[in-house]
Amino acid sequence: LTGFSNTSDEISDNYSLSQNYPNPFNPSTIINYKCSMFNYISLKVYDILGNEVATLINENKPAGSYDVQFNGSDYPSGIYFYSLIIDGNVADTKRMVLLK
Repeated sequence: LTGFSNTSDEISDNYSLSQNYPNPFNPSTIINYKCSMFNYISLKVYDILGNEVATLINENKPAGSYDVQFNGSDYPSGIYFYSLIIDGNVADTKRMVLLK
């Protein structure tokens, strides 16, 4: 369902969640996020009704830039949201569109 890799050892001044690419996507997309220090990171995907459909990351991560792949082949077409959660607090949420 997911794969991730550390794409850089660069440390940013804050946290950032980038727009997924490609968007719209079918069946998979890449989500990039950055964190500035060692924290407990969660990256979750929600459907349009707010139901959690996938947890992409749920672990301690060192500072850096990361790419995560989301495969939507098991989900219906529609609008989804993904949230970066740092130490239990939502840092940012973005929208993505799955087209089949």
